[in-house]
Amino acid sequence: MKSLIENFQSFIASLGSRFKREPKSKPDATSTEAAEASPRVKGKLDRFTIVSWLVTLLVVVSLLVSTVLWKNASVTSAPLPQSTVSTETPSDPGQPQISMPVSGSGETGAFSIARELQLKTKIPDRPSYKATSYRVMRGDAMLAIAEKFHLKSESILYVNKSVLDDNPHSLRPGMELLIPPVDGLYYQWNEGDTFESIAKKFDTTPEAIMDFPGNNVDLTDPTIKPGTMVMIPGGSRELRDWSQDLQTASRSNNGSTGTSDFGGNICGGGPVASGFGWPANSHSISGNNYGPGHLGLDIAANEGDPVYAAGAGVVTMAQGGYNYGYGNVVQIDHGNGYVTVYAHLSQINVGVCESVGQGTLIGLAGSTGNAFGAHLHFEVRYGGSNINPYDIVQ
Repeated sequence: MKSLIENFQSFIASLGSRFKREPKSKPDATSTEAAEASPRVKGKLDRFTIVSWLVTLLVVVSLLVSTVLWKNASVTSAPLPQSTVSTETPSDPGQPQISMPVSGSGETGAFSIARELQLKTKIPDRPSYKATSYRVMRGDAMLAIAEKFHLKSESILYVNKSVLDDNPHSLRPGMELLIPPVDGLYYQWNEGDTFESIAKKFDTTPEAIMDFPGNNVDLTDPTIKPGTMVMIPGGSRELRDWSQDLQTASRSNNGSTGTSDFGGNICGGGPVASGFGWPANSHSISGNNYGPGHLGLDIAANEGDPVYAAGAGVVTMAQGGYNYGYGNVVQIDHGNGYVTVYAHLSQINVGVCESVGQGTLIGLAGSTGNAFGAHLHFEVRYGGSNINPYDIVQ
């Protein structure tokens, strides 16, 4: 840059010397004649010289300006150092983090600040007022499906009578279930029905039926057209008692001690249970718990896992086959009014009228009968009626 300026100064000095007037002298005859002979040519040459130097001057100035502008542009476009300033926000480890530039100002220009943002959108839960469809998948159980939709198992049984027939063991992969929006059941309104009569029939309240948004009842004129399918929130009905298909097999009362006073069987007296334990190594539930529609426990067990007598007693049933969905089944009368049932066995290891003690191996777990996957279906009956097994097992 300095050399360009010096060259420019030299150029200006030389230009000035060319136009400097020479001292007047007495012209001689020859020069006077030459001047008189070509005065126009000399004038043209002087103007040409001036114009050419002016053009040259403009070119030099343009080059100087272009050089200065180019250097300024290079300085401006140079990358700026990244700022190390950052803001920290509490983050959820399960959420992805994204750094976003935040514009700011500084002495040399714009800079950016890295900031962590959370991609977390809270979607409010909106109540559903319509039934949905659910396709049963392999490994599903009624209890798991009910928990998935925050319902009671019996509500799913209520509205799927045509496919399940009140039996949770009827689940099969690919089966389509109707899932109600809330606990309760559906009812087709008939001529002459009233909110009070239907509420009483299904053990709920008239207000529950009228106020349910999915029923679209005009509260200024609460009527329902006959033939309309109505949701009965909180409603219930009797479920089929499948335990009655498999009759309680107890030892007959022949006067000996330790016999039961109900039912009938060729077996006589035998051991009497003084307590009850778990019939399998696992104490966890794999499918259905005790409740309406399922009067036993589905205890987790793999195919071929051992099954034990829950208490001392006499085997009153050891029967293979379908047996109303129970599959291969064993019953034990414990001589104190209690009878235990062990269903879906893959193998039976005891015979009828055989005496067993608590913990005796009576068979192996399986999936025979109406079972969806290997497990042990375990029931406890007292006086011929089912009770919750949790009430006696320890």
